[in-house]
Amino acid sequence: MKIATWNINGVKARIDTVVTWLANATPDVVCLQEIKSLDEGFPGSAFEDLGYTVATHGQKGFNGVAILSKLPIDDVRRRLPGDDGDEQARYIEADVVSGDSVVTVASIYLPNGNPIGTEKFAYKLAWMQRLEAHARDRLSHEMPLVMAGDYNVIPEPADARNPDAWREDALFQPESRSAWRALTALGFTDATRACDPAGQVYTFWDYQAGAWNKNHGIRIDHMLLSPQAADRLISSGIDRDTRGWEKPSDHVPVWIELSA
Repeated sequence: MKIATWNINGVKARIDTVVTWLANATPDVVCLQEIKSLDEGFPGSAFEDLGYTVATHGQKGFNGVAILSKLPIDDVRRRLPGDDGDEQARYIEADVVSGDSVVTVASIYLPNGNPIGTEKFAYKLAWMQRLEAHARDRLSHEMPLVMAGDYNVIPEPADARNPDAWREDALFQPESRSAWRALTALGFTDATRACDPAGQVYTFWDYQAGAWNKNHGIRIDHMLLSPQAADRLISSGIDRDTRGWEKPSDHVPVWIELSA
């Protein structure tokens, strides 16, 4: 089973790019973030034509997450528990069925949190606490679980080409990184680092200041695997070439392969 995640930065602006990548990469399951579309406005037919079932949790002009699957999906669950007043569309999960096996897959668009010291940063940290609580509950079921998406967290200095450039950014604050460590300490495996522990691999290059051409990237798109999913991990990769395509997203796809 090949599972991928990609912050596409607007499905309508990036539809041709995503369809081209899907046709070439042929993932079984895809988690999309920042679709920037209401559910009823999502161009699902373009993906259904490629054999995908589509589940979305959208929001007009902002945020929004989706799961595409060539395999049967069941019990789609939208919204991160823990705050009934949170109207931002940032979380969706579903059970993916492959033969006798079921893998729970979540698509996550974690808040950016900038600027530091504002309610946006407080919201980011509160959202991460909710995610930790929900992840703990999901892990208690002892089933394969893949929590994939744009976490808006740079875990370590090695995950940035120029760490000093991010010292005052919410993505690299001690509080953000501490919340990340608390989440992973529940028993998750960072798939990219499990397969490439020392490599300078990035998933995001800003549109500004020639970041792509200078390779001033950061790694903020992650796939966290429960122990039951990590036991099935075969490989992981990052399709960085898509950042150089016409009208690219500022993020690139990250993927894993799991054994049956």
